[in-house]
Amino acid sequence: MGLFDKKICSVCGNEIGLLGNRKVEDGNLCKDCASKLSPWFTGRRKTTVADIKAQLAYREENQKKLENFHPTLTLGNGSTKIHVDEPNQTFIVTRYSDWKKANADLLNLSDVRDCVIDIEEEAEEIYQEVDGKEVSYEPKKYEYEYTFKAEIKVDHPFFTEMEFDLTEKPVKTKGSEEYQVEEYNGKVIQHVLMPNRYPSPGDLILNGPKVADGDVWTCECGVVNNGGKFCSECGKERPKRWFCPECGKENHGKFCIECGHKKPE
Repeated sequence: MGLFDKKICSVCGNEIGLLGNRKVEDGNLCKDCASKLSPWFTGRRKTTVADIKAQLAYREENQKKLENFHPTLTLGNGSTKIHVDEPNQTFIVTRYSDWKKANADLLNLSDVRDCVIDIEEEAEEIYQEVDGKEVSYEPKKYEYEYTFKAEIKVDHPFFTEMEFDLTEKPVKTKGSEEYQVEEYNGKVIQHVLMPNRYPSPGDLILNGPKVADGDVWTCECGVVNNGGKFCSECGKERPKRWFCPECGKENHGKFCIECGHKKPE
């Protein structure tokens, strides 16, 4: 068979247009049939036509079952959310507001095997400009971003994992109120999906006393801390405050935050 020979969808029998073929293990799949598969399904190329047909039949039944799904609880602050029908002990995970039209997969809470909340840290070095060039600080300084992710593992014939971000954008500061809120929300999700394994986190209590505006300091490791005597990341003691002899600015680090003058020895 030549490269440009006509291909027929092994599921619906329609002709597949140019660049529209989606290969499966023992046949071809058109874009329309492929679009009806679950968004959590992977491994299409290693799946047989028979299994694809079985999944499409399941998806048709799933669409009907969604008519009786009435969510009473919504979890997650990102574009993808968890909707739970508490009385019927069912849930869906979807990024679409019109989840019926999107045919979100309807699962029972009893299908959940685990719910892992992961916090991914990304560090980007901060440079200073010296003679028109970017130069590392000594010691090096970094800006951090924290992305909260959920991985729900389930018993299902067509997929076993649902992984997604819990927030719309990363959190900038570890230990901040925003960080604590997202950490708490992750624990709530775990408890709702698996109450027998994960205890209720109780009411949200933000750690530490409130601090006055401006009571922020940067540790030698690069982490910005909101008050406190020790770094929330590495545990180093907060530097003693000093006043710059050049401009009079109050500082806590090795260099003046106003004029860059080095702390007197």
